[in-house]
Amino acid sequence: MTLDYKKAGVDIDAGNEAVRRIKAFAPEIGSFSGLFPLPKGYEDPMLVSGTDGVGTKLKIAFALDKHDTIGIDLVAMSVNDILCCGAKPLFFLDYIGCQKVIPEQIALIVKGIAEGCKQSDCALVGGETAELSDMYTVGEYDLAGFAVGIVDKKKVIDGKRIKPGDKIVGLRSSGLHSNGYTLARKALGEEDFADMLIPTKIYVKEVRELLGRGVDIKGLAHITGGGLVENIPRVFPAGVGMKLDYKSWIVPDIFKKIQKNGNIAEAEMYRVFNMGIGMVLVLADAEVKKLKDPLIIGEIIKENA
Repeated sequence: MTLDYKKAGVDIDAGNEAVRRIKAFAPEIGSFSGLFPLPKGYEDPMLVSGTDGVGTKLKIAFALDKHDTIGIDLVAMSVNDILCCGAKPLFFLDYIGCQKVIPEQIALIVKGIAEGCKQSDCALVGGETAELSDMYTVGEYDLAGFAVGIVDKKKVIDGKRIKPGDKIVGLRSSGLHSNGYTLARKALGEEDFADMLIPTKIYVKEVRELLGRGVDIKGLAHITGGGLVENIPRVFPAGVGMKLDYKSWIVPDIFKKIQKNGNIAEAEMYRVFNMGIGMVLVLADAEVKKLKDPLIIGEIIKENA
């Protein structure tokens, strides 16, 4: 038998067709690299970067054969992270590794990525799709993403000014977002898969609007793996802690169902999931008053108080 690349497991023609379809959502893709001009108007610009994936939420996309929103999750995980220092996202790149390039499937994934970039007000400047027939299960793929943003050095949000008495304000999540799926999938059944695939909320425009109005945000925490109890303290300076009021917001039903079905301890739930709060702001009292209907979920206290 004469051997060629396609017979060995890699279809170059399918890859080319995938690129052709992708250009409907990201017309600039196709070169060996992506170019992006550094924006003007920054006195001492700092570039900010972040990278992430979407974990086993992909298993839900595979089960439902629905691939047009998982790209939103991919963008969200990186842009929400770099937002936490006050950065404006500039551009995003993606990596798709798959068992077989299915052009229509790849196009749907990138459609979601392009939508996530639109919600983040950033550009999709490039990416890579790799057909790795010996690495993945038939029909499955993995995703990774990389975002770059910019912030003036004097405007970096680093949490250093946080002090006792400051308020912890929560921004609601859209659901599970992209963390805790290994546990959630074991607690829930197929009838819940559609709710589990709701895209991660992107907070860029909401937070940037507050900053644009002059709201002095002392700290920002993206509530991902580790939940509220581990992510919020990441932005604290030495000597402070927090007291959360767990009754200040209504926990969405999907978390209650996970806890009940899996017989999961409450402490474990708050350590794994966002429990309905996807982003947290730390603000002084005077700044809280500048927000419309702020959801105050706690307060900064002295450490070990």
